[in-house]
Amino acid sequence: MHRQNEHGTLWRLIDTGPCCGRENMAIDEALFRCFDPAVSRPVLRLYGWQPPALSLGRFQKAGDDLDLARCRADNLTIVRRITGGGAIWHADELTYSLVCAPSQIPPAASVKDSFRVLTAFLLGFYRALGLQADYAVDLAPAGSRLGQRTPLCFAGKESYDIMLQGRKIGGNAQRRSREVIFQHGSIPLQNRVGQGVQYLKIRPQGLEQATTCLGDEGIAVGDEQLKQILVQQFAAQLGAVLQPAGLTGQEQAVSAQLLTGKYQADCWNLEGEEP
Repeated sequence: MHRQNEHGTLWRLIDTGPCCGRENMAIDEALFRCFDPAVSRPVLRLYGWQPPALSLGRFQKAGDDLDLARCRADNLTIVRRITGGGAIWHADELTYSLVCAPSQIPPAASVKDSFRVLTAFLLGFYRALGLQADYAVDLAPAGSRLGQRTPLCFAGKESYDIMLQGRKIGGNAQRRSREVIFQHGSIPLQNRVGQGVQYLKIRPQGLEQATTCLGDEGIAVGDEQLKQILVQQFAAQLGAVLQPAGLTGQEQAVSAQLLTGKYQADCWNLEGEEP
Protein backbone atom coordinates (compact mmCIF):
# COMPACT_ATOMS: atom_id res chain seq x y z
CA MET A 1 0.00 0.00 0.00
CA HIS A 2 1.48 3.34 -1.07
CA ARG A 3 1.57 5.92 1.68
CA GLN A 4 0.25 9.36 0.87
CA ASN A 5 -0.71 12.41 2.81
CA GLU A 6 -2.75 15.41 1.72
CA HIS A 7 0.32 16.86 -0.01
CA GLY A 8 1.37 13.86 -2.13
CA THR A 9 3.23 10.57 -2.17
CA LEU A 10 5.78 10.08 0.62
CA TRP A 11 9.33 9.48 -0.65
CA ARG A 12 12.47 8.60 1.31
CA LEU A 13 15.26 11.12 0.70
CA ILE A 14 18.65 9.47 1.18
CA ASP A 15 21.77 11.64 0.94
CA THR A 16 24.79 9.33 1.09
CA GLY A 17 27.28 12.07 0.19
CA PRO A 18 30.38 11.23 -1.86
CA CYS A 19 31.35 7.55 -2.08
CA CYS A 20 33.76 5.59 -4.27
CA GLY A 21 32.40 4.32 -7.58
CA ARG A 22 32.01 0.72 -6.47
CA GLU A 23 30.12 1.72 -3.33
CA ASN A 24 27.85 4.01 -5.33
CA MET A 25 26.81 1.32 -7.79
CA ALA A 26 26.41 -1.29 -5.04
CA ILE A 27 24.06 1.05 -3.14
CA ASP A 28 22.06 1.85 -6.27
CA GLU A 29 21.60 -1.83 -7.09
CA ALA A 30 20.70 -2.62 -3.48
CA LEU A 31 17.97 0.04 -3.53
CA PHE A 32 16.63 -1.50 -6.75
CA ARG A 33 16.77 -5.09 -5.49
CA CYS A 34 15.24 -4.37 -2.10
CA PHE A 35 12.30 -2.38 -3.45
CA ASP A 36 8.93 -4.12 -3.09
CA PRO A 37 6.37 -2.33 -5.29
CA ALA A 38 3.54 -3.47 -3.01
CA VAL A 39 4.83 -1.96 0.24
CA SER A 40 8.02 0.07 -0.27
CA ARG A 41 8.09 3.85 -0.18
CA PRO A 42 9.75 5.32 -3.27
CA VAL A 43 13.33 6.56 -2.88
CA LEU A 44 15.32 9.55 -4.09
CA ARG A 45 19.03 9.22 -3.38
CA LEU A 46 21.59 12.02 -3.76
CA TYR A 47 25.33 11.31 -3.91
CA GLY A 48 28.74 12.21 -5.32
CA TRP A 49 31.91 10.44 -6.48
CA GLN A 50 35.18 10.43 -4.56
CA PRO A 51 37.63 9.73 -6.12
CA PRO A 52 36.57 10.28 -9.77
CA ALA A 53 35.61 7.09 -11.60
CA LEU A 54 34.44 5.87 -14.98
CA SER A 55 31.19 3.93 -15.23
CA LEU A 56 30.29 1.63 -18.12
CA GLY A 57 26.82 0.87 -19.41
CA ARG A 58 25.36 -2.55 -18.60
CA PHE A 59 26.14 -4.08 -22.02
CA GLN A 60 29.35 -2.21 -22.84
CA LYS A 61 32.61 -4.18 -23.20
CA ALA A 62 35.49 -2.36 -21.56
CA GLY A 63 38.03 -3.75 -24.03
CA ASP A 64 36.06 -2.47 -27.01
CA ASP A 65 35.89 1.16 -25.98
CA LEU A 66 38.53 1.86 -23.32
CA ASP A 67 42.29 2.24 -23.38
CA LEU A 68 42.70 -0.28 -20.56
CA ALA A 69 46.48 0.12 -20.38
CA ARG A 70 46.07 3.82 -19.63
CA CYS A 71 43.27 3.08 -17.15
CA ARG A 72 45.55 0.65 -15.28
CA ALA A 73 48.52 3.02 -15.38
CA ASP A 74 46.41 5.74 -13.76
CA ASN A 75 44.86 3.29 -11.26
CA LEU A 76 41.44 4.35 -12.52
CA THR A 77 38.31 2.88 -10.96
CA ILE A 78 36.07 1.35 -13.66
CA VAL A 79 32.64 0.27 -12.49
CA ARG A 80 29.66 -1.11 -14.40
CA ARG A 81 26.13 0.28 -14.01
CA ILE A 82 22.93 -1.77 -14.03
CA THR A 83 21.60 0.65 -16.66
CA GLY A 84 22.52 0.82 -20.33
CA GLY A 85 24.27 3.48 -22.38
CA GLY A 86 27.88 4.48 -22.84
CA ALA A 87 30.76 5.30 -20.54
CA ILE A 88 30.41 8.23 -18.13
CA TRP A 89 33.25 10.06 -16.40
CA HIS A 90 32.13 10.96 -12.87
CA ALA A 91 33.89 13.91 -11.24
CA ASP A 92 32.58 17.14 -9.72
CA GLU A 93 28.94 16.25 -10.13
CA LEU A 94 25.73 15.90 -8.15
CA THR A 95 24.25 12.49 -8.89
CA TYR A 96 20.76 11.22 -8.16
CA SER A 97 19.06 7.84 -8.28
CA LEU A 98 15.41 7.01 -7.76
CA VAL A 99 13.39 3.85 -7.28
CA CYS A 100 9.62 3.69 -7.50
CA ALA A 101 6.61 1.79 -8.79
CA PRO A 102 4.82 3.19 -11.88
CA SER A 103 1.75 3.82 -9.70
CA GLN A 104 3.79 6.14 -7.45
CA ILE A 105 4.50 8.73 -10.15
CA PRO A 106 2.32 10.78 -12.51
CA PRO A 107 0.93 8.65 -15.35
CA ALA A 108 3.17 8.00 -18.36
CA ALA A 109 1.86 6.85 -21.74
CA SER A 110 4.85 4.56 -22.39
CA VAL A 111 8.26 3.58 -21.05
CA LYS A 112 9.80 6.34 -23.16
CA ASP A 113 7.27 8.82 -21.84
CA SER A 114 8.27 7.88 -18.29
CA PHE A 115 11.65 9.52 -19.02
CA ARG A 116 9.78 12.77 -19.58
CA VAL A 117 7.88 12.32 -16.31
CA LEU A 118 10.99 11.35 -14.34
CA THR A 119 13.30 14.05 -15.73
CA ALA A 120 10.84 16.94 -15.45
CA PHE A 121 12.35 17.81 -12.06
CA LEU A 122 15.74 18.29 -13.74
CA LEU A 123 14.24 20.65 -16.30
CA GLY A 124 12.65 22.55 -13.40
CA PHE A 125 15.94 22.52 -11.49
CA TYR A 126 17.92 24.13 -14.30
CA ARG A 127 15.17 26.66 -15.00
CA ALA A 128 15.03 27.54 -11.28
CA LEU A 129 18.72 28.43 -11.60
CA GLY A 130 17.81 30.83 -14.40
CA LEU A 131 19.02 28.61 -17.25
CA GLN A 132 17.22 28.02 -20.56
CA ALA A 133 16.71 24.25 -20.40
CA ASP A 134 14.90 22.16 -23.01
CA TYR A 135 14.57 18.50 -24.00
CA ALA A 136 16.67 17.39 -26.97
CA VAL A 137 13.54 16.13 -28.74
CA ASP A 138 12.02 19.62 -28.62
CA LEU A 139 15.10 21.17 -30.24
CA ALA A 140 15.89 18.48 -32.81
CA PRO A 141 15.47 19.47 -36.47
CA ALA A 142 12.87 17.49 -38.41
CA GLY A 143 14.30 14.18 -39.63
CA SER A 144 17.24 14.12 -37.23
CA ARG A 145 18.06 10.91 -35.35
CA LEU A 146 18.35 10.70 -31.59
CA GLY A 147 19.45 7.73 -29.51
CA GLN A 148 22.35 6.44 -31.61
CA ARG A 149 24.92 4.35 -29.72
CA THR A 150 28.16 6.10 -28.72
CA PRO A 151 31.07 4.80 -26.59
CA LEU A 152 30.81 7.87 -24.36
CA CYS A 153 27.37 8.69 -22.99
CA PHE A 154 27.76 12.45 -23.29
CA ALA A 155 28.58 12.15 -27.01
CA GLY A 156 25.05 10.98 -27.86
CA LYS A 157 21.61 12.50 -27.44
CA GLU A 158 18.43 10.80 -26.31
CA SER A 159 14.98 12.36 -26.70
CA TYR A 160 14.73 13.50 -23.07
CA ASP A 161 18.33 14.52 -22.55
CA ILE A 162 18.46 18.09 -21.29
CA MET A 163 20.01 20.82 -23.39
CA LEU A 164 21.10 24.30 -22.37
CA GLN A 165 21.09 26.47 -25.50
CA GLY A 166 22.09 23.55 -27.69
CA ARG A 167 24.65 21.96 -25.36
CA LYS A 168 23.97 18.74 -23.48
CA ILE A 169 24.18 18.75 -19.70
CA GLY A 170 24.47 15.48 -17.81
CA GLY A 171 22.73 12.25 -18.71
CA ASN A 172 20.10 9.85 -17.36
CA ALA A 173 19.48 6.11 -17.67
CA GLN A 174 16.66 3.83 -16.60
CA ARG A 175 16.06 0.16 -15.84
CA ARG A 176 12.84 -1.70 -15.08
CA SER A 177 11.79 -5.06 -13.67
CA ARG A 178 8.96 -6.49 -11.58
CA GLU A 179 6.92 -3.31 -11.76
CA VAL A 180 9.88 -1.35 -10.43
CA ILE A 181 11.46 1.69 -12.11
CA PHE A 182 15.08 2.54 -11.35
CA GLN A 183 16.69 5.67 -12.80
CA HIS A 184 19.89 7.57 -12.14
CA GLY A 185 21.58 10.55 -13.67
CA SER A 186 24.18 13.26 -13.24
CA ILE A 187 24.29 17.03 -12.87
CA PRO A 188 27.83 18.15 -13.75
CA LEU A 189 29.14 20.98 -11.61
CA GLN A 190 32.33 21.40 -13.65
CA ASN A 191 33.09 20.27 -17.21
CA ARG A 192 35.39 17.26 -16.77
CA VAL A 193 34.49 15.54 -20.06
CA GLY A 194 38.03 16.12 -21.32
CA GLN A 195 39.42 14.07 -18.44
CA GLY A 196 37.20 11.11 -19.30
CA VAL A 197 37.84 11.22 -23.05
CA GLN A 198 41.53 10.43 -22.56
CA TYR A 199 40.60 6.89 -21.44
CA LEU A 200 38.75 6.03 -24.68
CA LYS A 201 40.37 4.16 -27.56
CA ILE A 202 38.74 6.55 -30.03
CA ARG A 203 38.37 10.06 -28.67
CA PRO A 204 35.41 12.09 -29.98
CA GLN A 205 36.30 15.60 -31.06
CA GLY A 206 34.58 18.73 -29.82
CA LEU A 207 32.82 17.16 -26.85
CA GLU A 208 33.83 19.90 -24.44
CA GLN A 209 32.13 22.41 -26.75
CA ALA A 210 29.03 20.19 -27.22
CA THR A 211 28.51 19.69 -23.48
CA THR A 212 28.17 22.07 -20.60
CA CYS A 213 28.02 22.20 -16.80
CA LEU A 214 26.80 24.55 -14.10
CA GLY A 215 30.22 26.19 -13.81
CA ASP A 216 30.33 26.93 -17.56
CA GLU A 217 26.86 28.46 -17.27
CA GLY A 218 28.00 30.84 -14.54
CA ILE A 219 26.21 29.04 -11.70
CA ALA A 220 28.25 29.30 -8.50
CA VAL A 221 25.90 27.85 -5.90
CA GLY A 222 26.99 25.66 -2.99
CA ASP A 223 26.24 21.94 -2.97
CA GLU A 224 23.70 22.13 -0.15
CA GLN A 225 21.73 24.89 -1.86
CA LEU A 226 21.77 22.95 -5.13
CA LYS A 227 20.37 19.92 -3.32
CA GLN A 228 17.63 22.05 -1.77
CA ILE A 229 16.59 23.40 -5.17
CA LEU A 230 16.67 19.89 -6.65
CA VAL A 231 14.50 18.49 -3.86
CA GLN A 232 12.03 21.39 -4.19
CA GLN A 233 11.67 20.77 -7.92
CA PHE A 234 11.37 17.03 -7.42
CA ALA A 235 8.53 17.57 -4.94
CA ALA A 236 6.76 20.03 -7.23
CA GLN A 237 7.06 18.02 -10.44
CA LEU A 238 6.26 14.57 -9.01
CA GLY A 239 3.75 15.46 -6.33
CA ALA A 240 6.17 14.11 -3.74
CA VAL A 241 6.76 14.72 -0.05
CA LEU A 242 10.40 13.91 0.73
CA GLN A 243 11.42 12.76 4.19
CA PRO A 244 15.13 12.41 5.06
CA ALA A 245 16.07 8.81 5.76
CA GLY A 246 19.00 6.41 5.79
CA LEU A 247 19.50 3.04 4.17
CA THR A 248 17.51 0.26 5.83
CA GLY A 249 19.30 -2.67 7.43
CA GLN A 250 18.34 -4.83 4.47
CA GLU A 251 19.65 -2.27 1.98
CA GLN A 252 22.92 -1.96 3.89
CA ALA A 253 23.38 -5.73 3.99
CA VAL A 254 22.60 -6.22 0.29
CA SER A 255 24.86 -3.29 -0.64
CA ALA A 256 27.78 -4.75 1.36
CA GLN A 257 27.24 -8.15 -0.25
CA LEU A 258 27.14 -6.64 -3.74
CA LEU A 259 30.24 -4.54 -3.06
CA THR A 260 32.43 -7.49 -2.10
CA GLY A 261 30.84 -10.11 -4.33
CA LYS A 262 30.20 -8.14 -7.52
CA TYR A 263 31.48 -4.58 -7.74
CA GLN A 264 35.04 -5.42 -6.78
CA ALA A 265 35.18 -8.12 -9.48
CA ASP A 266 36.74 -7.44 -12.89
CA CYS A 267 34.48 -10.04 -14.49
CA TRP A 268 31.52 -7.76 -13.76
CA ASN A 269 33.10 -4.33 -14.12
CA LEU A 270 35.08 -5.06 -17.30
CA GLU A 271 33.18 -7.92 -18.97
CA GLY A 272 29.64 -7.58 -17.65
CA GLU A 273 29.56 -11.17 -16.38
CA GLU A 274 27.91 -11.84 -13.02
CA PRO A 275 30.43 -13.38 -10.55
